[in-house]
Amino acid sequence: MPTKPPKGDPVQDAPQVAEPKRTAAGLPAIGHTLRMAHQQMGVKRTALTLLSVNQKDGFDCPGCAWPDPEHPHKAEFCENGAKAVAEEATLRRVTPEFFAAHPVADLAGRSGYWLGQQGRLTHPMYLPEGGERYEPVTWERAFDIVAEEITALGSPDEAVFYTSGRTSNEAAFLYQLFARELGTNNLPDCSNMCHESSGSALSETIGVGKGSVLLEDLYQADLIIVAGQNPGTNHPRMLSALEKAKAKGARIVSVNPLPEAGLERFKNPQTAKGLATGTALTDLFLQIRLGGDQALFRLLNRLILDTPGAVDEEFVREHTHGYEEFSEAARGADWDETLTATGLTRGDIERCLRMVLESERVIVCWAMGLTQHKHSVPIIREIVNFLLLRGNIGRPGAGVCPVRGHSNVQGDRTMGIFERPAPAFLDALEKEFGFAPPREHGYDVVRAIRALRDGKAKVFFAMGGNFVSASPDTEVTEAAMRRARLTVHVSTKLNRSHTVTGARALILPTLGRTERDVQGTGEQFVTVEDSMGMVHASRGRLEPAGGQLLSEPAIVCRLARRVLGEGSTVPWEEFEKDYATIRDRIARVIPGFEDFNARVARPGGFALPHAPRDERRFPTATGKANFTAAPVEYPELPEGRLLLQTLRSHDQYNTTIYGLDDRYRGIRNGRRVVLVNPEDARELRLADGGYVDLVGEWKDGVERRAPGFRVVHYPTARGCAAAYYPETNVLVPLDATADTSNTPASKSVVVRLEQSATD
Repeated sequence: MPTKPPKGDPVQDAPQVAEPKRTAAGLPAIGHTLRMAHQQMGVKRTALTLLSVNQKDGFDCPGCAWPDPEHPHKAEFCENGAKAVAEEATLRRVTPEFFAAHPVADLAGRSGYWLGQQGRLTHPMYLPEGGERYEPVTWERAFDIVAEEITALGSPDEAVFYTSGRTSNEAAFLYQLFARELGTNNLPDCSNMCHESSGSALSETIGVGKGSVLLEDLYQADLIIVAGQNPGTNHPRMLSALEKAKAKGARIVSVNPLPEAGLERFKNPQTAKGLATGTALTDLFLQIRLGGDQALFRLLNRLILDTPGAVDEEFVREHTHGYEEFSEAARGADWDETLTATGLTRGDIERCLRMVLESERVIVCWAMGLTQHKHSVPIIREIVNFLLLRGNIGRPGAGVCPVRGHSNVQGDRTMGIFERPAPAFLDALEKEFGFAPPREHGYDVVRAIRALRDGKAKVFFAMGGNFVSASPDTEVTEAAMRRARLTVHVSTKLNRSHTVTGARALILPTLGRTERDVQGTGEQFVTVEDSMGMVHASRGRLEPAGGQLLSEPAIVCRLARRVLGEGSTVPWEEFEKDYATIRDRIARVIPGFEDFNARVARPGGFALPHAPRDERRFPTATGKANFTAAPVEYPELPEGRLLLQTLRSHDQYNTTIYGLDDRYRGIRNGRRVVLVNPEDARELRLADGGYVDLVGEWKDGVERRAPGFRVVHYPTARGCAAAYYPETNVLVPLDATADTSNTPASKSVVVRLEQSATD
């Protein structure tokens, strides 16, 4: 039987610490998965639900965006995917009676873990101005409230429409359509906080802001470089793909400030060998300083240029632009500067170079460890330079592989969730729907927070997610949200954002991926796009958590009809009844989705076109792949300070906290820990087990403090520290962002550690 949610917040002031693990998955992962699933769903529901995850006739995992293999395993899910499914398919419920018993002030004092453990939301809830508690409200009244506030705005640009990566293609297309018919491009999304740097760099250099590899390419690669990524926790099914690539002869280089168990040895729980001994994945571990990646790849590029015959001169000549300027800059790469920037040894880099030169087909994978620095876009551009030099884009077994986090975050962007839409996309919308969409760029996440802070935005509407906990500079973000006239969250479960409200607030409960979606023409399905551009269907199998839930497409359609009225040129009622009609319109607006309904009906779906991958055609401003020559940057660290990266624990997915353990790193029963290199700790006189406040330092002179963190001596790169978010988001200044992409620089925060008053 499932267990009841915790009544009180667990005490986290004495985390238990053991040695980090050297292997990932295996029997412990099976046990942990089943235990957490049973707690939320019970035995029978666990079996029925998990066997439908990532199956061709089932539902897409609401966790990460890793692609499905051509022939899925009957248990095609990972430990953290199972946790995500269990929390959505839970039998626990948050009813109006719960809100009557818990004022907003009480909920605001609870941890994110406690809020999430309470269960599924069942009714629309409304917090009136001056009210102390959420109270039940009808859907009709909820839409009236949103319409009242939007109608009262001086301009549509005073509304912000945020999107989480869980939103389906159909819902995302409708959501951006509604916002643009209303008259605004204020469509920030979670991509703004994660892979915006990847999209910015790739769009400029290869002409497409997505990865250029398919899953099969990993199995054909000679060398896979995994940089700034921890797949064992964040994308566990990737470990199976790396295991298969190793079996086919690939070698793997890991580039990361922390050793991660998943990249050391993977014990595949679906094979006898995996359960027994597992597979060593990493052939070379480069323990790089935070932010040193551009310097590393710049020096590798210089060394490739210095090696006779190493450059693919025909590819460079036929398919690239800017080689001369790039090569001049690369030849200036300095060994001493690179060793300072990276913290690596000369031998480390020379060994990596040998592996590169011995490999015909190379893939570089990366995630947040590269995308959340001030110079993230130049880092990724330098990786593109590295691949272009040897012709490693546009052929099997080679290419760029940014690994997306949330399950449909890439699809949402494809559907038009973007504050800076391309003119061609807006032209297509205008032709199809007969209204003139706005052309002025809207707000991304950081600019939306500034607009709320400054009173320029008054209505905040979130399609999923936990905006307050995901965003930087927590105190600034929360103060900004409280200045809004209305905050609205379309959600499946409680989270921190529901407790940080505008003058009025709504919580609109929605169906999850696991649940059946029945509309006017019968049972519906939705579609998603994975991290490698594959589009496939997702069909929920469970009965909805409550009779008051609406699907995301239905919520958007009803809201649009209420706000836009009879003057709308969009057939919202038709779209709500039959999602196939939405896909028909997507097919006419977005290239690559032609004959959408027929193609997505095929098992496994279809791959979207990708000109660099498919044709070695690069739709850039020059018509070729662009080499770039940015100056080398890396964070400089004042004496007595550390460079902090925010990261996830193993019992966490994005801002959702499943538990209080980080099993692979040896942390149990607590999250307020800071991982510090033992040598740095000795120099700074930080005892293992002592308690410190983390104090951020930035050029604005504002003191940002995260109090009461237990020091853990840990094998991080020298000068670097790590701690979990969202607890440390308070240290990330709102204005400390990546150049070009404007992504918060959460992986290079300068901090000093002061003895805590609670120590």
